Order: sequence, then C-alpha cells, then structure tokens
Amino acid sequence: MTTQTNGAGAPTTAHQALGAYGERVAAAHLTEAGMHLLDRNWRCPEGEIDLVLRDGDDLVVCEVKTRAGATGGTPHEAVTSEKLGRLVRLGEAWQEARGVRAPALRVDLVAVRRPRRGPALVEHVRGLV
Repeated sequence: MTTQTNGAGAPTTAHQALGAYGERVAAAHLTEAGMHLLDRNWRCPEGEIDLVLRDGDDLVVCEVKTRAGATGGTPHEAVTSEKLGRLVRLGEAWQEARGVRAPALRVDLVAVRRPRRGPALVEHVRGLV
C-alpha cells in the first residue's frame, strides 16, 4: 500500500489522499457556485459528513465521491438508501451539536474524477434528499 504523510507527519494512504483531494476540489466548486462552507469532515459516533454548507436558507450535507481515471461506477451507485438515511441523521446531529436549526436540510452529492491529464471533472447532484 502506498503511504504519504499529512502536514503533521501522520500517515495517509493513497486512497485517503485521493479522497482529501476530491473534498478540496468539491469545496472549491461549491463555494465558487455561491454556497458557504461551514464545516469539513465533521465526525460523531454515527459517522462523518464530508462537507457541510449553507445554500441560501438550506443546510446542505454533501457526500463527496472521488475516483481516479474512468473507473469506479457512477456517483449514484456509491450512495445507497441506507447511506442517505445516515447522512440525514448526521445533518440533524450536526445542527444539534452547533445549536442551529436550518429551515431545510438537503443532501447533495459531488462526484470528482481525477483524469490522468487535465483538470478534475466535477458533477454536482443536488437534492438527493
């Protein structure tokens, strides 16, 4: 397994490095589209939210899926109904932990493909829930 280190010297796998790359690309894409980034990689005992954003009055829980090259299936295949339910619960837990209550909670998906050459390809799917 290929390992790299993060800025603190902790080991990260190539898979983790690819995921971190995708989250950076997704965050930049969404903020350039006018959304406001509130949190990254928020964790609680039930799981993790990749990105938490505000889009107008909506609170957006965003799942980021990153692939290298043209393999790995479609983004929709990666997010099961079980995963969607968990993301909604995580969004509610995030609001409770932060002491906020948004009028609406939305779950979005951002798929990032890192081709061998050229810029990343980004697909944003709004409103899975």
